Amino acid sequence: MELTEIIRQRIRKEGPVSFHDFMEMALYHPEQGYYMAAQDKIGKSGDFYTSSNLGPVFGAMIGRQLEEMWHLTGENEFTVVEYGAGTGVLCHDILDYLKNNLQLYNQLHYAIIEKSPAMREKEKMHLHEKVDWYDSIQDLPDITGCIISNELVDNFPVHQVMMEDELMEVFVDYRNGFVELLKPAPEEIKAYLSDLNVILPQGFRAEVNLEATQWIAAIAASLKKGYVMTIDYGYAAEDLYKPCRSQGTLLCYHHHQVNDQPYQHVGKQDITAHVNFSALCHWGLRSGLTCCGLTSQAQFLLALGFKEYLRTTAAQTGNIMQLAMDEVMLTHTLLVDMGSKFKVLIQQKGMAGTEQLSGLKLS
Repeated sequence: MELTEIIRQRIRKEGPVSFHDFMEMALYHPEQGYYMAAQDKIGKSGDFYTSSNLGPVFGAMIGRQLEEMWHLTGENEFTVVEYGAGTGVLCHDILDYLKNNLQLYNQLHYAIIEKSPAMREKEKMHLHEKVDWYDSIQDLPDITGCIISNELVDNFPVHQVMMEDELMEVFVDYRNGFVELLKPAPEEIKAYLSDLNVILPQGFRAEVNLEATQWIAAIAASLKKGYVMTIDYGYAAEDLYKPCRSQGTLLCYHHHQVNDQPYQHVGKQDITAHVNFSALCHWGLRSGLTCCGLTSQAQFLLALGFKEYLRTTAAQTGNIMQLAMDEVMLTHTLLVDMGSKFKVLIQQKGMAGTEQLSGLKLS
């Protein structure tokens, strides 16, 4: 049975569903959801690229930051937790870089939180050491180390709201196709905006990611000492709710084409919404995480020696023409294109010192 029919039957039985529940089914239905099915999602044959798919330099720079974090936590046992590892390329590149530090590598445990069986199988194809898979961060003992997510939070199902005479939430019905209707928003959604001092103007449409607040609280509870690194596209609240984004930030990706039609290609396309980094900082602080800083991906990579690393590794191959071509391509994509859109948020817990992390020095 097609996913559209499954959602249609639920609506017929229960009535209109919130956009959050529609998005959750579209992405995470156990058999038909976009992220639960076996089709390629990342790379040339998929629907989008991630920074880690463009070469090992991205993983190496994160490895450099992890190496510094290990030093600051005391150079003892160190756990890296990666949420939603995709094809496993980022994990592979991080481990490949950290092998150069045997003292760290011998004390390293790499844990992947992955709820998609299809993605687990892809990851296991080329991750053969140091890595264990878990369903939830609660399955791990107290963590000293760093918890990483790369392009994860933008895929959490969101509530959509619209300001009319009062704040309304978007629901989805089915009448010869999916249609939207509005219902008064519940107090939990109103409280989210109120806590961030956000007042939406009349006619403004926006997303509210309640799952992100629950996610950061769960991370804070599991982290004994160390850092949280969140890499994604989004804004602080004062930028996210600017008039130029009055129709929200929801986007879909299908065969490398971008659209704003979530009711098409249901279960066959990615659905995303920009991350509210102010919310992660706010609810993280409530749970004991202190914000170290927010920077662009470009500034993060440059501060960690992106260009020097590119030239050093390329020089070892001896191919000057290839070096020049790779540097131009990676500089444009990782620094200019993705580098300006993506942000890196780092939070910490249990760290006594105030030393600034290298990746944040250009922020």
